[in-house]
Amino acid sequence: MLLCIVFSVVAYTRYSKDKKAAKKGEWRVPEKSLHVISLLCGWPGAIIAQQRLRHKTKKISFRIVFWLTVLINTAGLTWLHTQQGYGLLHKYMFVLEGLSVEYIRSEKVTDVVLFLTGFRPIYHF
Repeated sequence: MLLCIVFSVVAYTRYSKDKKAAKKGEWRVPEKSLHVISLLCGWPGAIIAQQRLRHKTKKISFRIVFWLTVLINTAGLTWLHTQQGYGLLHKYMFVLEGLSVEYIRSEKVTDVVLFLTGFRPIYHF
């Protein structure tokens, strides 16, 4: 859910940037970039941006690819609710959790956190 919110915000801001650039005749955000953001769960933000900003609503080729990204996301979400998808999701969640814990315990992360927070490590001799 958090991923969807983050990419929706990114999608909305990219659409907004592209709309402003289009009005000014400046460099535009590539359509491929907008589609990738939609494919990465940002399609709700893209729909909102299209409607509120009235942007990318007339070009048929763009709309077809966009709605394919929505269909792929919806199909993937539906599959995750099947027994097979649910099992695979949980399997990889535990793998990612293990990798995250291992990485957080590494000395490099600890050093970065200590540096950013301003704390100094206590060395035991």
